[in-house]
Amino acid sequence: MASTLTSGTMTVTLVESLTLNGKDQGSVNKLSISGINSISKTIVTTTTDKLEYLAFGTGVGKGTFNEANVRYMRFTNKDDTNFIVLFFTNESSDEVGIKLDAGQSYIWNADINGGLVDNMDANSGGAASSGQLADITKVQIQADTASCDVEMFVAST
Repeated sequence: MASTLTSGTMTVTLVESLTLNGKDQGSVNKLSISGINSISKTIVTTTTDKLEYLAFGTGVGKGTFNEANVRYMRFTNKDDTNFIVLFFTNESSDEVGIKLDAGQSYIWNADINGGLVDNMDANSGGAASSGQLADITKVQIQADTASCDVEMFVAST
């Protein structure tokens, strides 16, 4: 069976609107990512337990994405009060935690050509090095005080 799906170009537009002292200080930035033919958009309720929600590898399965094909990920904390923490882990077991306050979004921009391959490094004892970048293997999420709804959007080629 041949697919009838036609890939598309995803456009991400960031708009900052601000007027200070009567002068517009806002900006608009656009990024176009071509060849997108797969998206996953879901809302999950995360708890105060640190749980894995996304996995990345060379294959594709439920909750698992091909690391070389991912081009864009967005996480939005839909809660109106509590923060969450996003944990990104790479194949070297490096981990970075990012606090995402109520209502905020976080975008992980994958490599336009290589996806999540050699895309992250973290170092607890000194400077991270671009020569030690490793593949992202998973994303875990943990709510701080009470369960929170989190919207996840992943776009792949």
